[in-house]
Amino acid sequence: MASLPRTETLSTIEEYLAKERESEERHEYLDGEIYLMAGESREHGAICTNSGGQLYSQLRGGRCQVFSKDMKVCSGPIPTSGYYAKGLYSYPDLVVVCDEPEFLDEHRDVLVNPRVIIEVLSASTEAFDRGEKFLRYRLHLESLTDYVVVAQNRPLVEHFARQPNGQWVIAATATDLSESVALNSIGCTLGLRDIYERIVFPEPAEKKQAPPDTEPIEVS
Repeated sequence: MASLPRTETLSTIEEYLAKERESEERHEYLDGEIYLMAGESREHGAICTNSGGQLYSQLRGGRCQVFSKDMKVCSGPIPTSGYYAKGLYSYPDLVVVCDEPEFLDEHRDVLVNPRVIIEVLSASTEAFDRGEKFLRYRLHLESLTDYVVVAQNRPLVEHFARQPNGQWVIAATATDLSESVALNSIGCTLGLRDIYERIVFPEPAEKKQAPPDTEPIEVS
């Protein structure tokens, strides 16, 4: 999500959806404000494609399916009138739904029953993806069992899982390309080496070298 709202006046959910379905750009909606989504980096796109490919190959022929980042998800109360403005409408990078997908309305472009959501982090979205967005997901998506965040500037995948008592825990933190993350709720495993295939990570900043030892100079 971009850092500044696109509109200066509050919009209802009905107004947002009507505009979004006619727009060539993607926007997210949060409690009446519409945010223009920033363009993605090459690394971001590659990580999404690599991760989606893993999920597709493992889910193929089963009861679950993966949707790309063009599918909206509703995280909030289902609006009962055209004047309602509370809620989050977002475009997760990857969404897995099991059994029959349930949609907000007849347009079938807003999913309300995701099982797994994956977000690829960037400098401009990380705080929101880890904070308010994840909070909305936890509070309003009863079907959601797994939330996965993937860094793009270093090998790092964090998996959050809902427990039977409703509490969320950190189920896994993987930081090495030899590791993998198991999503038991859908019977899939995401290997970091495959997630980050062809990704070149930035070189760490070199430590400044201390000056060589020198003999003290005597001043007469």
